[in-house]
Amino acid sequence: MKYCTRCILPDTRPNLRLDADGVCNACRAHGTKRDIDWAQRADDFRRVVENAKRRSKGYDCLIPVSGGKDSTWQVAKCLEAGLHPLAVTWKTPARTPLGQRNLDNLVKLGVDHIDYQINPKVERVFMLKALRMHGSTALPMHLAIFNIPLTLAVRFEIPLVIYGENSAFEYGSADRAHEGFRLDTEWLKTYGVTHGTSAEDWVDSELTRQDLTPYFGPSASALAGVNAIFLGYYFGWNPQAIAQIAQSLGFEPGTSARTGAWNFADVDDDFISIHHYLKWHKFGMTRVFDNLSVDIRNGLITRDEAIAQVRALGDQTPHADIRKFCAFVGIAEPEFFEIIEPQRNLKIWQQTAGVWHIPGFLIQDWPWR
Repeated sequence: MKYCTRCILPDTRPNLRLDADGVCNACRAHGTKRDIDWAQRADDFRRVVENAKRRSKGYDCLIPVSGGKDSTWQVAKCLEAGLHPLAVTWKTPARTPLGQRNLDNLVKLGVDHIDYQINPKVERVFMLKALRMHGSTALPMHLAIFNIPLTLAVRFEIPLVIYGENSAFEYGSADRAHEGFRLDTEWLKTYGVTHGTSAEDWVDSELTRQDLTPYFGPSASALAGVNAIFLGYYFGWNPQAIAQIAQSLGFEPGTSARTGAWNFADVDDDFISIHHYLKWHKFGMTRVFDNLSVDIRNGLITRDEAIAQVRALGDQTPHADIRKFCAFVGIAEPEFFEIIEPQRNLKIWQQTAGVWHIPGFLIQDWPWR
């Protein structure tokens, strides 16, 4: 493994590349932000808003929300712009009490809201199949959070869908995503964390087309009248600053970070920590690496301070959440670890005296066990 010389992301992270100087494309992309004319981008957003209002037949825009800090900020920004939004949530089967409070707070900002819950019998089958086939519990989630809003936008004839962060830009991507202020089918296939699959690929004797209805998106022709954008293209994306704004609007952070380094992220779902944990086997990194690398780019900490935090936080295996997930999908906890073991990336992991470890890991004295 090789690590970016500016942040702490490894070259094993999907869509991340290191240049000849050892700097990753996410850091390079972040460096371009200082050259962006943000006043012009704000004007561009006003034109997007005006266009949506002209074409509106009721709702001006649709905002996919979870109730987290980002969606709280998105809703506030859209209301400030004078938009009349419909907020839509894919309801996780493991929503936390804190997540529910934050979602309730978001709705009270002044929006109509749909809480879209998928049949839990379908979800447990789909999540377990995705874990077995791709080592991903979150693949169904990603299909849902992108396709449900787009489907509803078409059904309600809403001209604009407003997502928040362009993760491809913020965490490392191919060059085209640096320009990608529009969300389209190409972006979804490459950066939607669905392993290149669509709902069609999951139709079988266990999951019928009808079962998977929520995971199917609208056709390209149906989407022709819908503009889907990332708000982070028009306004600088800084998680710490957004968290402060969200808290001023009533958002509650966690008492501590449930996964990663931020107590204001991933607070609404007991299963999201498992998605991040699986990166450890596949890429030799965790959510902490993502969070702290963003903080480095935003000048909040140094690289050495980030490395010290990784060491101090130590192992973050979400044992309690894994037990909840196993109970939900109907497997024993040992079976979970048996399922994910083949996902271990043997290009970076080695076993010595029965202990798995990563040679050349960022933390030289990491307590492998």
